[in-house]
Amino acid sequence: MAELNIKAELGKLDEVIDFVNAGLEANDCPMKIRIQIDVAVEEMFVNICHYAYTPDKGSALISFEFDEQARNAVITFNDTGVPFDPTASPDPDINAPASERQIGGLGIYMVKKSMDKMLYRYENGHNILTIVKAIG
Repeated sequence: MAELNIKAELGKLDEVIDFVNAGLEANDCPMKIRIQIDVAVEEMFVNICHYAYTPDKGSALISFEFDEQARNAVITFNDTGVPFDPTASPDPDINAPASERQIGGLGIYMVKKSMDKMLYRYENGHNILTIVKAIG
């Protein structure tokens, strides 16, 4: 397992993506799946940056693990910000006209739909969110 401890700042997003992509490339992840994972990682990290510590600043610990047997990429985000379970947030009504949709929630919905698993737990003051994607 590889870990990256990083300030939860938007300017650090490229470092987070590069960190995850290094693990994906080392395990021959197809480009289509890599793009899906990159979008999910971006959404989760940006949410931490925008909402976890507001108005203060904090950090995030991101881990990348590869399950050889299942051929799964396992990415975990750990922060000590405000407790928030994205797996419990209601899905937006994507069939409603844009003018009637509530703001927010679409990014988390995309992550839920594009990843094979999205797991959350709050433990000892830490938000721990894990996304899992089979890479073939």
